[in-house]
Amino acid sequence: MARIIVVTSGKGGVGKTTTSAAMSMGLALQGHRTAVVDFDIGLRNLDLIIGCERRVVYDFINVIQGESTLNQALIRDKRCENLYVLPASQTRDKDALTSEGVEKVLNELSETFEYIVCDSPAGIERGAHFAMYYADDAIVVTNPEISSVRDSDRMLGILSSKSRRAELGQDPIREYLLLNRYSPQRVKQGEMLSVDDVQEILALPLLGVVPESKSVLTASNSGTPVILDDKSDAGQAYSDVVRRYLGEDIPYRFMDEERKGLLNRIFGS
Repeated sequence: MARIIVVTSGKGGVGKTTTSAAMSMGLALQGHRTAVVDFDIGLRNLDLIIGCERRVVYDFINVIQGESTLNQALIRDKRCENLYVLPASQTRDKDALTSEGVEKVLNELSETFEYIVCDSPAGIERGAHFAMYYADDAIVVTNPEISSVRDSDRMLGILSSKSRRAELGQDPIREYLLLNRYSPQRVKQGEMLSVDDVQEILALPLLGVVPESKSVLTASNSGTPVILDDKSDAGQAYSDVVRRYLGEDIPYRFMDEERKGLLNRIFGS
């Protein structure tokens, strides 16, 4: 059976889709057959971030409503043979998602994939509920600002009480914190919460810290998961996240202000 991972948050715009793309690509690059599913019905951004938007013929809702098979809708990534994308529909309403339909698709994916990454929309509406309901693991993405952390705390309550695991009395969803768009300089200036601040509020094991980085926008605009940019700090951070999720003991990076060398201190560059 596949391990189902939901990438979630309470607040929009914190980097869930970027994380879903990077996480699924990273798992696939590690040799694990991985499917990533876009639950954001009506918007559909995951295929843009991964760079397969021109290859979308059928989508998640087509499969649920029996208008296509799952194999017809799945898009195989051209860069990594272990990664497949199931895009959302841009033209349907979120009410097109049904509990029976989502469960059937996830069960069918579980037969041939090791990991299923569910890219959740923000908030607690229908798509977000189905994305997290069947999850085994949850990656809670938050930015180091109080409104984002507060909304993430609310999501933790939902994850613990409204999942299938909670209803069946099974072991709870394993929850992880991913702190995104982190800037040690801004923390030092009092403009952001620190890692310790966020962990004190949410009390989650830290999966990784992804720094503020222009490379994320560059990668998104080019349809490339940022984890493939191994020269960028964000790409390296997401690589650490994947390896840490898979059980490796990886030191945390990008949490402290970079120390300037002598020439930088002299010339201020």
